[in-house]
Amino acid sequence: MRVLVVEDETKTADYLQQGLSESGYVVDRAGNGIDALHLFSHNSYGLIILDVNLPGLDGWGVLDTIRKTSRVRVMMLTGRGRLNDKVKGLDSGADDYMVKPFEFPELLARVRSLLRRGDELVESPTLRVADLELDPGRHRAYRGEQRIDLSTKEFTLLHLLMSRSGSVLTRSQIISLVWDMNFDCDTNVIDVSIRRLRAKIDDPFDTKLIHTLRGVGYVLEDRS
Repeated sequence: MRVLVVEDETKTADYLQQGLSESGYVVDRAGNGIDALHLFSHNSYGLIILDVNLPGLDGWGVLDTIRKTSRVRVMMLTGRGRLNDKVKGLDSGADDYMVKPFEFPELLARVRSLLRRGDELVESPTLRVADLELDPGRHRAYRGEQRIDLSTKEFTLLHLLMSRSGSVLTRSQIISLVWDMNFDCDTNVIDVSIRRLRAKIDDPFDTKLIHTLRGVGYVLEDRS
């Protein structure tokens, strides 16, 4: 498995390269966003470990460019541990978000877990609940004739809710199924993500589809 480490701190990059290489991974390194995208365009990677604070093009810009063409697994690695930063990273399409400083055994466990996760969305059939339609193959969502733009994580969250339509999903279930189950996630991340999703697929429309069961979780269903 080939891994791209994008990290401008030499000691951290050396630490990651040595640990991953000793664990059997082929590791490429980039110290800035431009070099990272160059390597990404010329190689096939199973995982990208991406620092946020990079010279020139930062990690958000790199992630945004990658997500336009690829769904390769991306782990954000950063010193920013605030809730808003975690939400931004996950909503932008990161598959995991790890805060520095970290212990390598935990990072390695997350790497293995990420690489085990399949990419089922690509082959999933179109889902429909009321006038809400989700086309995983084309990564598009509609309510009636109106197309709805969703971030990668919003799309994955909506896919989960629609595929389990009528069934209540707890916060812990959502964390394990939408985010990596090893992700050290404050439950507020789930609430914030649901609120953002509602703002796009529910708030502009008369019929509300995402419902809260206080103290339990969330369910997507047509109650009209």
